[in-house]
Amino acid sequence: MSLINALAISIGLLAAVATWVCLGNGFGLQVWALFIGWGAYYHTGGQPASLGKNAINHAWGVVVAAVTLFLVGSVAGSVIVTSVIVGVSVVVLVLGAHIPALATIPAAVYGYASTAAGTLLTGVALTDTAALGKAAVMILISLVLGNLFGLVSEKLAGGLTKKAA
Repeated sequence: MSLINALAISIGLLAAVATWVCLGNGFGLQVWALFIGWGAYYHTGGQPASLGKNAINHAWGVVVAAVTLFLVGSVAGSVIVTSVIVGVSVVVLVLGAHIPALATIPAAVYGYASTAAGTLLTGVALTDTAALGKAAVMILISLVLGNLFGLVSEKLAGGLTKKAA
């Protein structure tokens, strides 16, 4: 079986499982964030080493975004003030890449963007640190779970291609 066909089958089957895992319980996991994490796994090489690399960088992005959202909510400023806060936070996000463990900038951006989207679109009160923290943790868990689905889909596709050989 070709690799593309094997990936289509493994990713399709696991996508159904991932959707059930996220929608079939009340934990607050986000299926869209899981898929972003899944894509990040393949984006960073699709190898087991991608798991740790992504998890650390997703976490960095989530933390920077959560702090940024709290600051934005606290100052309740104009669009200009909000834009400056976001701009400075992204500078901090990228400067983190000076630390080798935080050098996977795209994965950090995925964590940052997912946290912003998840909290803003669900109406989380930005100054409610407990609610903001819970939302950020659920996004991070969803992203990391997506990376694990990436690993499993890669292994399953590999098994399907070997059987045909």
